[in-house]
Amino acid sequence: MDTFIPSFAIMGGILLNVGAFLTYRGRIFRAVAAYLVADFCWIAMAWQRDDYWGILFIAVGILFGLLAFMKMHRGDMKKTLLKDERG
Repeated sequence: MDTFIPSFAIMGGILLNVGAFLTYRGRIFRAVAAYLVADFCWIAMAWQRDDYWGILFIAVGILFGLLAFMKMHRGDMKKTLLKDERG
């Protein structure tokens, strides 16, 4: 009987679900960490398939995600989910 070894795509998908659940629970910083690990799983998958364009686009997404995470962590985000009281 073959042993089930999850692929990088499966591990990344599971981590994507974990990140979505953490976001739902309001644990944004932990969710971002799960999303970043999922991104690295997808980079490994793209590397195995010699998909260098995929690696490039995933890396750009990671860069923007890290920048947003740092901005959030510093408290520089001026957005809120609450509707503005002025209208």
